[in-house]
Amino acid sequence: MGHWRHTSSLTPLRAAGVAVSVVLAGLELAAPTSALAQSARTAASSSPLSQSAYIATPDATGDQQDDGTAIPGATPPADDPSAASTAAPNGASTTATARPASGDQPSDETTGSILDEDMMRLNTREAPLDERRPRKPDVNLSTEETPGIRVGTFVLRPTVTQSINTETQKDGDTKQTRAFLETDMKTTLTSDWALHQLLITSEGAWQKNVSGEGEEQPDFRINGDLRLDLPEETTAHITGGYHFYREDTDDPNAIQNANQQSDVQELTLGASIERDFGILRGSTGIDFTRTIYSDATLSDGTVVSLSDRDQTSGTLRGRIGYELSPALIPFIEGNVGKTVYDETTDVAGYQRSGDSYGAKAGVEVDLGEKLRGEVGIGYEIASFDDDRLSDIDATVLDASVRWSPLRGTDIDFGLQTSLQPSTTPGVAGYISRAMTTTVTHQLRDNLVGTFLGGITLRDYPSDSTISDETVYTTSAGLTWNINRYLDLTSTIGYELTSRKVGADSQQWRAGVGLKLKR
Repeated sequence: MGHWRHTSSLTPLRAAGVAVSVVLAGLELAAPTSALAQSARTAASSSPLSQSAYIATPDATGDQQDDGTAIPGATPPADDPSAASTAAPNGASTTATARPASGDQPSDETTGSILDEDMMRLNTREAPLDERRPRKPDVNLSTEETPGIRVGTFVLRPTVTQSINTETQKDGDTKQTRAFLETDMKTTLTSDWALHQLLITSEGAWQKNVSGEGEEQPDFRINGDLRLDLPEETTAHITGGYHFYREDTDDPNAIQNANQQSDVQELTLGASIERDFGILRGSTGIDFTRTIYSDATLSDGTVVSLSDRDQTSGTLRGRIGYELSPALIPFIEGNVGKTVYDETTDVAGYQRSGDSYGAKAGVEVDLGEKLRGEVGIGYEIASFDDDRLSDIDATVLDASVRWSPLRGTDIDFGLQTSLQPSTTPGVAGYISRAMTTTVTHQLRDNLVGTFLGGITLRDYPSDSTISDETVYTTSAGLTWNINRYLDLTSTIGYELTSRKVGADSQQWRAGVGLKLKR
């Protein structure tokens, strides 16, 4: 009997089929895992917020080694700089958008699911009227300053006004009416320096009668002010000026029945210095005035010399102020003056040279554009070399205040007390007390109205042969700013001189003109 042979039931053909099946099954399982690993590596390289980890494989010693393979769901070390990005095989960085957690709602910026309302409109919105074109700043022609003419380091701003006027003057039973042309010129020359400043101003008026009778009244003045900015809060001023005018027929010292009054020339020179000592402010100054009178012509052609009125006067003044606040500064002020006539005695034999003294206390107010100015009260006296002329003394009340109750309206109020000499034999002089008010109102952007009212009291000593006088003045005007360089002006005014003894005098005046500015 033969031996039993043990043979396998797995034939070569069956073994080959089993091997092919195993290989195919392994390929099917490996494909999803490879795709998932590739997705994890891509997300790790594209977003710093994505999370990556590394597969650690044990080495021969049993320790874990980092092979750099990223897997999803694992947390990388905090100090690993390679977790921010992973290089692609071609060396380029692959980016992808990080997916939010399943429990978070995606933002509108990420998904773009909610569009801006304006993007969903077929027509764009209409812009408001104020945004359709750039809004230009409002131009106020009445307050806008002309650019001027540059002359080296100076800026020149000239103004010329040509007007036609009518005037009626009545003095007692005498009445005169005239029509005349008047040319007014005003210029300012201002330096444009980094330090110090020079300001020169000039004004002039020339009249030419075209009909009627009446005396022409020329007037011209020029003044200069050099400001020196010195160290330690110190400022110095050097001033000088010249004034030419014809004496008014209503002046108490005018020649009666004169066909032409005297032409007067005044030359002034002054210097002052101001310093701020903290809460104390001090200033001192000196002024000189030279006055020259020309001859007057009577109605019959007789020439009257007035050289005995030529004089030179000087005044030394000082002021100390205490700053309670920047808006309120009380002060005290004093002055000493002397007047010397060229001729020791006048035509009547009186010596009119003399001295003057004065002192006052007051307060400066500066509340900005609303209210600013100063008010002072004091005492002043003038004495003469001739014992026959009595002293003149008076309580002084001075004020210069600007008030703006509302925008576009300015009110200037002034009070002035002064001692004036006289040329009447036996009369030393008189006390002049003047009060003026000027109201300027902007009716429109290019239309400004002005109203002026004033009263002057001329108080003579009780032993004088001349009675007291009161002068009332009022005027109104309109200025239409056609453009920056051209204005249309119109004025009307009235003046009344009332005397306790003697006839009153009246004057009416009206005119219209064009003002050219540059």
